Amino acid sequence: MKKQLPADIRRVVIKIGSTVISDETGLDNKMLDAICEDVHQLLLRGHEVILVSSAAVAAGKADLGISGRPQTIPLRQAAAAIGQSRLMRAYKERLRPHGHKVAQVLLTRDDLANRRRYLNARNTLMTLIEHQVVPIINENDTVVVDELRFGDNDNLSAMTANLAEAGLLVILSDVNGLYDRDPGRHHDARLIPTVEQIDARIEAMAGESGSSLGTGGMATKLKAAKQAALCGTATVILNGRVPGNLLRLFNGEPVGTSILPAQDKLAARKHWIAFTKEPRGRLLLDAGALKAVCDGNKSLLPSGISAIEGRFERGDAVRLCDLQGLEVARGIVNYAEAELQQILGRKSSEIAAILGYKYGDEVVHRDNLVLQPELPDEGSDPEMSEPGEKN
Repeated sequence: MKKQLPADIRRVVIKIGSTVISDETGLDNKMLDAICEDVHQLLLRGHEVILVSSAAVAAGKADLGISGRPQTIPLRQAAAAIGQSRLMRAYKERLRPHGHKVAQVLLTRDDLANRRRYLNARNTLMTLIEHQVVPIINENDTVVVDELRFGDNDNLSAMTANLAEAGLLVILSDVNGLYDRDPGRHHDARLIPTVEQIDARIEAMAGESGSSLGTGGMATKLKAAKQAALCGTATVILNGRVPGNLLRLFNGEPVGTSILPAQDKLAARKHWIAFTKEPRGRLLLDAGALKAVCDGNKSLLPSGISAIEGRFERGDAVRLCDLQGLEVARGIVNYAEAELQQILGRKSSEIAAILGYKYGDEVVHRDNLVLQPELPDEGSDPEMSEPGEKN
Protein backbone atom coordinates (compact mmCIF):
# COMPACT_ATOMS: atom_id res chain seq x y z
CA MET A 1 0.00 0.00 0.00
CA LYS A 2 1.26 3.48 -0.83
CA LYS A 3 2.20 5.60 2.17
CA GLN A 4 -0.35 8.22 3.20
CA LEU A 5 1.69 10.39 5.54
CA PRO A 6 0.62 14.01 5.91
CA ALA A 7 2.19 16.08 3.13
CA ASP A 8 2.60 19.28 5.14
CA ILE A 9 4.60 17.96 8.10
CA ARG A 10 6.63 20.74 9.68
CA ARG A 11 7.41 19.60 13.23
CA VAL A 12 8.98 16.17 13.66
CA VAL A 13 10.18 14.20 16.66
CA ILE A 14 13.07 11.85 15.85
CA LYS A 15 13.79 9.11 18.37
CA ILE A 16 17.32 7.72 18.09
CA GLY A 17 17.86 4.31 19.68
CA SER A 18 20.96 3.12 21.48
CA THR A 19 21.56 0.40 18.89
CA VAL A 20 21.69 3.08 16.18
CA ILE A 21 24.41 5.34 17.60
CA SER A 22 26.36 3.08 19.95
CA ASP A 23 28.02 -0.30 20.20
CA GLU A 24 29.55 -2.31 23.03
CA THR A 25 32.45 0.13 23.32
CA GLY A 26 30.51 3.41 23.35
CA LEU A 27 29.21 5.97 20.83
CA ASP A 28 29.41 5.18 17.11
CA ASN A 29 30.85 8.37 15.61
CA LYS A 30 30.18 7.42 11.98
CA MET A 31 26.49 6.86 12.66
CA LEU A 32 26.28 10.11 14.61
CA ASP A 33 27.87 11.90 11.65
CA ALA A 34 25.34 10.43 9.23
CA ILE A 35 22.26 11.15 11.36
CA CYS A 36 23.33 14.70 12.21
CA GLU A 37 23.93 15.40 8.52
CA ASP A 38 20.37 14.28 7.77
CA VAL A 39 19.04 16.43 10.64
CA HIS A 40 20.98 19.39 9.23
CA GLN A 41 19.36 18.90 5.83
CA LEU A 42 15.88 18.67 7.39
CA LEU A 43 16.47 21.91 9.28
CA LEU A 44 17.58 23.61 6.05
CA ARG A 45 14.28 22.53 4.47
CA GLY A 46 12.37 24.34 7.22
CA HIS A 47 11.42 21.40 9.41
CA GLU A 48 11.32 21.85 13.18
CA VAL A 49 13.24 18.93 14.66
CA ILE A 50 13.12 17.56 18.21
CA LEU A 51 15.49 14.71 19.03
CA VAL A 52 14.80 12.05 21.66
CA SER A 53 18.16 10.37 22.03
CA SER A 54 19.17 7.28 23.94
CA ALA A 55 22.79 6.14 24.50
CA ALA A 56 23.82 8.16 27.58
CA VAL A 57 24.37 4.96 29.55
CA ALA A 58 26.14 3.37 26.58
CA ALA A 59 28.43 6.40 26.33
CA GLY A 60 29.45 6.29 29.99
CA LYS A 61 29.46 2.66 31.07
CA ALA A 62 32.99 1.89 29.81
CA ASP A 63 34.46 4.23 32.43
CA LEU A 64 32.85 2.03 35.06
CA GLY A 65 34.21 -1.18 33.52
CA ILE A 66 30.73 -2.32 32.47
CA SER A 67 29.95 -4.42 29.40
CA GLY A 68 26.37 -5.08 28.39
CA ARG A 69 23.52 -3.56 30.39
CA PRO A 70 24.24 -2.15 33.86
CA GLN A 71 22.51 -4.52 36.23
CA THR A 72 21.65 -2.11 39.03
CA ILE A 73 20.00 1.29 39.23
CA PRO A 74 23.06 2.97 40.85
CA LEU A 75 25.32 1.67 38.06
CA ARG A 76 22.87 2.88 35.40
CA GLN A 77 22.64 6.27 37.09
CA ALA A 78 26.43 6.58 37.34
CA ALA A 79 26.92 5.58 33.70
CA ALA A 80 24.27 8.10 32.62
CA ALA A 81 25.96 10.84 34.67
CA ILE A 82 29.21 10.18 32.81
CA GLY A 83 27.69 9.64 29.39
CA GLN A 84 25.01 12.33 29.12
CA SER A 85 27.49 15.20 28.74
CA ARG A 86 29.41 13.15 26.14
CA LEU A 87 26.20 12.53 24.23
CA MET A 88 25.30 16.23 24.22
CA ARG A 89 28.80 17.19 23.15
CA ALA A 90 28.61 14.70 20.28
CA TYR A 91 25.46 16.38 18.93
CA LYS A 92 26.76 19.90 19.54
CA GLU A 93 30.05 19.24 17.72
CA ARG A 94 28.16 17.97 14.68
CA LEU A 95 25.32 20.50 14.48
CA ARG A 96 26.95 23.71 15.71
CA PRO A 97 29.33 24.03 12.70
CA HIS A 98 26.21 24.16 10.49
CA GLY A 99 24.83 27.02 12.58
CA HIS A 100 22.36 24.92 14.62
CA LYS A 101 22.10 25.41 18.38
CA VAL A 102 21.17 22.54 20.67
CA ALA A 103 19.66 22.31 24.16
CA GLN A 104 19.52 19.45 26.65
CA VAL A 105 16.14 18.53 28.14
CA LEU A 106 16.11 15.77 30.78
CA LEU A 107 12.75 14.45 31.95
CA THR A 108 11.22 11.87 34.27
CA ARG A 109 7.69 10.50 34.09
CA ASP A 110 6.92 12.44 37.26
CA ASP A 111 7.71 15.68 35.41
CA LEU A 112 5.00 15.00 32.85
CA ALA A 113 2.50 13.38 35.24
CA ASN A 114 2.17 16.71 37.07
CA ARG A 115 -0.05 18.89 34.88
CA ARG A 116 1.69 22.16 35.81
CA ARG A 117 5.15 20.74 35.14
CA TYR A 118 3.85 19.13 31.95
CA LEU A 119 2.75 22.53 30.69
CA ASN A 120 6.06 24.06 31.79
CA ALA A 121 7.93 21.42 29.80
CA ARG A 122 5.75 22.18 26.80
CA ASN A 123 6.42 25.90 27.11
CA THR A 124 10.17 25.20 27.24
CA LEU A 125 10.04 23.11 24.07
CA MET A 126 7.96 25.70 22.23
CA THR A 127 10.36 28.47 23.25
CA LEU A 128 13.40 26.50 22.08
CA ILE A 129 11.76 25.76 18.74
CA GLU A 130 10.70 29.39 18.36
CA HIS A 131 14.35 30.41 18.79
CA GLN A 132 15.52 27.75 16.31
CA VAL A 133 17.25 25.64 18.94
CA VAL A 134 17.15 21.84 18.56
CA PRO A 135 15.89 20.22 21.80
CA ILE A 136 17.65 16.94 22.62
CA ILE A 137 15.55 14.98 25.09
CA ASN A 138 16.47 11.98 27.22
CA GLU A 139 15.17 10.43 30.40
CA ASN A 140 16.95 11.75 33.48
CA ASP A 141 18.59 8.44 34.38
CA THR A 142 20.84 10.04 37.00
CA VAL A 143 17.91 10.58 39.39
CA VAL A 144 15.11 8.36 38.13
CA VAL A 145 13.86 5.26 39.96
CA ASP A 146 11.79 2.46 38.49
CA GLU A 147 8.38 3.78 39.50
CA LEU A 148 9.11 7.12 37.79
CA ARG A 149 10.61 5.73 34.57
CA PHE A 150 8.96 6.09 31.16
CA GLY A 151 9.91 2.46 30.57
CA ASP A 152 11.79 3.13 27.34
CA ASN A 153 12.53 6.08 25.07
CA ASP A 154 9.98 4.84 22.51
CA ASN A 155 7.33 5.72 25.09
CA LEU A 156 9.05 9.01 25.90
CA SER A 157 9.18 9.94 22.20
CA ALA A 158 5.42 9.39 21.84
CA MET A 159 4.79 11.57 24.89
CA THR A 160 7.10 14.18 23.39
CA ALA A 161 5.17 14.10 20.11
CA ASN A 162 1.99 14.88 22.04
CA LEU A 163 3.76 17.48 24.17
CA ALA A 164 5.08 19.31 21.11
CA GLU A 165 2.04 18.67 18.87
CA ALA A 166 4.32 17.14 16.25
CA GLY A 167 2.98 15.97 12.92
CA LEU A 168 5.40 13.04 12.65
CA LEU A 169 7.31 10.74 14.96
CA VAL A 170 10.27 8.91 13.40
CA ILE A 171 11.62 6.00 15.43
CA LEU A 172 15.15 5.13 14.31
CA SER A 173 16.18 1.59 15.20
CA ASP A 174 18.41 -1.16 13.85
CA VAL A 175 15.59 -2.85 11.92
CA ASN A 176 13.99 -1.85 8.60
CA GLY A 177 10.50 -1.66 10.07
CA LEU A 178 7.66 -3.99 11.00
CA TYR A 179 7.67 -7.43 9.35
CA ASP A 180 4.81 -9.90 9.18
CA ARG A 181 7.10 -12.38 10.97
CA ASP A 182 10.54 -12.43 12.55
CA PRO A 183 12.99 -11.76 9.66
CA GLY A 184 15.82 -13.32 11.68
CA ARG A 185 14.04 -16.66 11.65
CA HIS A 186 12.00 -16.50 8.45
CA HIS A 187 13.78 -15.63 5.21
CA ASP A 188 10.45 -14.96 3.49
CA ALA A 189 9.38 -12.36 6.08
CA ARG A 190 7.66 -9.40 4.42
CA LEU A 191 8.10 -5.76 5.40
CA ILE A 192 4.80 -4.04 6.15
CA PRO A 193 5.03 -0.61 4.43
CA THR A 194 1.88 0.98 5.89
CA VAL A 195 -0.29 0.28 8.92
CA GLU A 196 -3.65 2.06 8.99
CA GLN A 197 -4.54 0.93 12.51
CA ILE A 198 -2.66 -1.01 15.17
CA ASP A 199 -4.88 -3.91 16.20
CA ALA A 200 -4.30 -7.34 17.74
CA ARG A 201 -3.18 -8.77 14.40
CA ILE A 202 -0.52 -6.09 13.96
CA GLU A 203 0.62 -6.36 17.58
CA ALA A 204 1.09 -10.12 17.13
CA MET A 205 3.71 -9.42 14.47
CA ALA A 206 5.97 -7.62 16.98
CA GLY A 207 8.83 -9.59 18.53
CA GLU A 208 10.97 -8.96 21.59
CA SER A 209 14.28 -7.11 21.73
CA GLY A 210 17.36 -9.28 21.84
CA SER A 211 19.83 -6.41 22.11
CA SER A 212 22.16 -5.89 25.05
CA LEU A 213 22.15 -2.16 24.29
CA GLY A 214 18.44 -1.41 24.59
CA THR A 215 15.16 -2.48 26.14
CA GLY A 216 12.76 -1.37 23.41
CA GLY A 217 11.73 -4.09 20.97
CA MET A 218 9.20 -3.81 18.16
CA ALA A 219 6.34 -4.23 20.63
CA THR A 220 7.31 -1.03 22.45
CA LYS A 221 7.61 0.81 19.13
CA LEU A 222 4.09 -0.20 18.16
CA LYS A 223 2.81 0.91 21.56
CA ALA A 224 4.50 4.26 21.03
CA ALA A 225 3.04 4.54 17.53
CA LYS A 226 -0.43 3.69 18.82
CA GLN A 227 -0.08 6.35 21.49
CA ALA A 228 1.13 8.91 18.94
CA ALA A 229 -1.69 8.05 16.54
CA LEU A 230 -4.28 8.97 19.15
CA CYS A 231 -2.87 12.49 19.38
CA GLY A 232 -2.99 12.83 15.59
CA THR A 233 0.69 12.08 14.94
CA ALA A 234 1.89 9.71 12.22
CA THR A 235 4.82 7.40 13.00
CA VAL A 236 7.53 5.84 10.85
CA ILE A 237 9.71 3.01 12.15
CA LEU A 238 12.93 3.25 10.19
CA ASN A 239 16.38 1.67 10.07
CA GLY A 240 18.68 4.38 11.40
CA ARG A 241 21.78 2.30 10.71
CA VAL A 242 21.40 2.98 6.98
CA PRO A 243 22.97 6.39 6.23
CA GLY A 244 20.62 8.76 4.46
CA ASN A 245 17.42 6.92 5.38
CA LEU A 246 15.92 9.99 7.05
CA LEU A 247 16.28 12.03 3.90
CA ARG A 248 14.93 9.19 1.79
CA LEU A 249 11.83 9.18 3.98
CA PHE A 250 11.29 12.92 3.57
CA ASN A 251 11.97 12.63 -0.16
CA GLY A 252 9.00 10.29 -0.39
CA GLU A 253 10.94 7.08 -0.98
CA PRO A 254 9.38 3.80 0.26
CA VAL A 255 11.43 3.14 3.41
CA GLY A 256 10.40 1.79 6.79
CA THR A 257 6.92 1.19 8.13
CA SER A 258 4.45 4.06 8.34
CA ILE A 259 1.68 4.04 10.97
CA LEU A 260 -1.08 6.48 10.11
CA PRO A 261 -2.66 8.82 12.67
CA ALA A 262 -6.07 7.97 14.10
CA GLN A 263 -9.04 9.62 12.40
CA ASP A 264 -10.61 10.42 15.77
CA LYS A 265 -7.79 11.74 17.94
CA LEU A 266 -7.99 12.31 21.68
CA ALA A 267 -8.04 15.84 23.03
CA ALA A 268 -4.66 16.84 24.48
CA ARG A 269 -5.82 16.67 28.10
CA LYS A 270 -7.46 13.26 27.66
CA HIS A 271 -4.33 11.96 25.92
CA TRP A 272 -2.32 13.15 28.93
CA ILE A 273 -4.69 11.30 31.29
CA ALA A 274 -4.55 8.10 29.24
CA PHE A 275 -0.82 7.87 28.58
CA THR A 276 1.19 10.21 30.78
CA LYS A 277 -0.39 10.40 34.21
CA GLU A 278 0.34 7.15 36.05
CA PRO A 279 -2.76 5.62 37.75
CA ARG A 280 -2.51 5.35 41.53
CA GLY A 281 -5.51 3.15 42.35
CA ARG A 282 -8.67 1.42 41.15
CA LEU A 283 -12.36 2.08 41.61
CA LEU A 284 -14.66 -0.93 41.16
CA LEU A 285 -18.00 0.10 39.67
CA ASP A 286 -21.42 -1.53 39.88
CA ALA A 287 -23.44 -2.35 36.76
CA GLY A 288 -25.37 0.93 36.80
CA ALA A 289 -22.23 3.04 36.99
CA LEU A 290 -20.54 1.00 34.24
CA LYS A 291 -23.48 1.61 31.93
CA ALA A 292 -23.59 5.32 32.72
CA VAL A 293 -19.85 5.82 32.21
CA CYS A 294 -19.26 3.52 29.23
CA ASP A 295 -22.52 3.86 27.31
CA GLY A 296 -24.04 7.10 28.54
CA ASN A 297 -20.97 9.37 28.54
CA LYS A 298 -21.77 10.28 32.13
CA SER A 299 -19.57 11.31 35.04
CA LEU A 300 -18.86 8.84 37.84
CA LEU A 301 -20.83 9.50 41.03
CA PRO A 302 -20.03 8.03 44.46
CA SER A 303 -23.22 5.97 44.45
CA GLY A 304 -21.84 3.75 41.69
CA ILE A 305 -18.58 2.82 43.43
CA SER A 306 -18.58 -0.61 45.09
CA ALA A 307 -14.95 -0.79 46.29
CA ILE A 308 -11.66 1.11 46.28
CA GLU A 309 -8.13 -0.23 45.85
CA GLY A 310 -4.86 1.67 46.31
CA ARG A 311 -3.88 4.97 47.89
CA PHE A 312 -4.36 8.19 45.99
CA GLU A 313 -4.97 11.89 46.50
CA ARG A 314 -7.33 14.37 44.89
CA GLY A 315 -6.10 15.06 41.35
CA ASP A 316 -4.48 11.65 40.89
CA ALA A 317 -5.39 9.30 38.04
CA VAL A 318 -7.26 6.07 38.82
CA ARG A 319 -8.46 3.09 36.82
CA LEU A 320 -12.22 2.57 36.61
CA CYS A 321 -12.93 -1.17 36.58
CA ASP A 322 -15.81 -3.61 36.64
CA LEU A 323 -16.30 -5.85 39.66
CA GLN A 324 -13.89 -8.41 38.16
CA GLY A 325 -11.12 -5.81 37.97
CA LEU A 326 -11.18 -5.26 34.19
CA GLU A 327 -10.28 -1.65 33.37
CA VAL A 328 -12.98 0.12 31.34
CA ALA A 329 -11.85 3.73 31.75
CA ARG A 330 -9.34 6.01 33.43
CA GLY A 331 -9.81 9.41 34.99
CA ILE A 332 -8.78 12.12 37.44
CA VAL A 333 -10.46 11.88 40.85
CA ASN A 334 -11.96 14.84 42.69
CA TYR A 335 -11.65 13.11 46.07
CA ALA A 336 -8.78 11.38 47.86
CA GLU A 337 -8.95 7.70 48.78
CA ALA A 338 -9.62 8.49 52.46
CA GLU A 339 -12.52 10.72 51.46
CA LEU A 340 -13.94 8.21 49.01
CA GLN A 341 -13.93 5.49 51.66
CA GLN A 342 -16.47 7.61 53.54
CA ILE A 343 -18.77 8.44 50.62
CA LEU A 344 -18.65 5.40 48.32
CA GLY A 345 -22.11 4.07 47.61
CA ARG A 346 -23.72 7.27 48.89
CA LYS A 347 -25.70 9.90 47.01
CA SER A 348 -23.97 13.07 45.86
CA SER A 349 -26.39 15.11 47.96
CA GLU A 350 -24.93 13.46 51.09
CA ILE A 351 -21.25 14.34 50.43
CA ALA A 352 -21.22 17.69 52.24
CA ALA A 353 -22.96 16.27 55.30
CA ILE A 354 -20.53 13.33 55.53
CA LEU A 355 -17.24 15.15 54.82
CA GLY A 356 -18.16 18.63 56.01
CA TYR A 357 -17.30 20.03 52.57
CA LYS A 358 -17.85 19.21 48.90
CA TYR A 359 -15.66 19.51 45.78
CA GLY A 360 -18.52 18.58 43.49
CA ASP A 361 -21.11 15.90 42.80
CA GLU A 362 -18.75 13.87 40.61
CA VAL A 363 -15.94 11.59 41.76
CA VAL A 364 -14.62 11.62 38.18
CA HIS A 365 -16.04 14.20 35.78
CA ARG A 366 -16.68 13.01 32.24
CA ASP A 367 -14.34 15.72 30.90
CA ASN A 368 -11.51 14.10 32.90
CA LEU A 369 -12.33 10.53 31.85
CA VAL A 370 -10.98 8.37 29.01
CA LEU A 371 -12.69 5.15 27.89
CA GLN A 372 -11.28 2.00 26.36
CA PRO A 373 -10.07 1.25 23.68
CA GLU A 374 -8.00 4.44 23.77
CA LEU A 375 -6.20 3.37 26.94
CA PRO A 376 -2.78 1.67 26.91
CA ASP A 377 -2.65 -1.97 27.96
CA GLU A 378 -1.24 -3.05 31.31
CA GLY A 379 2.06 -4.07 29.73
CA SER A 380 2.98 -0.43 29.07
CA ASP A 381 3.44 0.40 32.74
CA PRO A 382 7.02 1.53 33.41
CA GLU A 383 7.56 -0.90 36.25
CA MET A 384 7.06 -3.76 33.80
CA SER A 385 10.10 -2.73 31.75
CA GLU A 386 13.50 -4.29 32.07
CA PRO A 387 16.12 -1.97 33.57
CA GLY A 388 18.86 -0.79 31.28
CA GLU A 389 19.57 1.66 28.52
CA LYS A 390 16.60 2.42 26.32
CA ASN A 391 16.64 1.35 22.69
